[in-house]
Amino acid sequence: MKTETPTRKSDIAFTPAVKAAQAKRGSRETYEAAMQRHDFGHAIDARLAAFVADRDAFYLGTATADGQPYIQHRGGPRGFLNVLDAHRLAFADYSGNRQYISVGNLEENDRAFLFLMDYPNRRRIKVWGRARVVEGDAELLARVADPEYGARPERAIVFEVEAWDVNCPQHITPRYTVDEWAELEGGAR
Repeated sequence: MKTETPTRKSDIAFTPAVKAAQAKRGSRETYEAAMQRHDFGHAIDARLAAFVADRDAFYLGTATADGQPYIQHRGGPRGFLNVLDAHRLAFADYSGNRQYISVGNLEENDRAFLFLMDYPNRRRIKVWGRARVVEGDAELLARVADPEYGARPERAIVFEVEAWDVNCPQHITPRYTVDEWAELEGGAR
């Protein structure tokens, strides 16, 4: 009798089509063994929380109802992406170019993706989940907005974490902010 393989958090990325592509190209067994040893994370642990707290930018992926993808850079003061609890991240959505592509996408498709980069240390974390736009919640906005940032927060985006994974450093070119470069040279700006 064939037993069904339990659903893993990594199945969010390793769909049947991806597994078939891996099998065709010779990497499926490697990934199957790796996921048996350690599957993707699903809760925000201390390691992910520390990584998030140190970011001053990330990329937000959304898609329309029919799957047309969109990636948007989000930046702000270090730590502007906030850990609300073990399963939720949030950030203030500040006034910008007023295209509202991410906001509109999330209104019709709550699936979202965060791509967090640490260029100097060649680390990246991928986070899959669902996101929602929260407007009119002064308490939440006060919790996630930085009053010293100098931009006007319009709403919050709350991201429910379904799975996350640390990706390998291969092919990441180190890049540094002005402040990081100053620290490397021996003095903070």
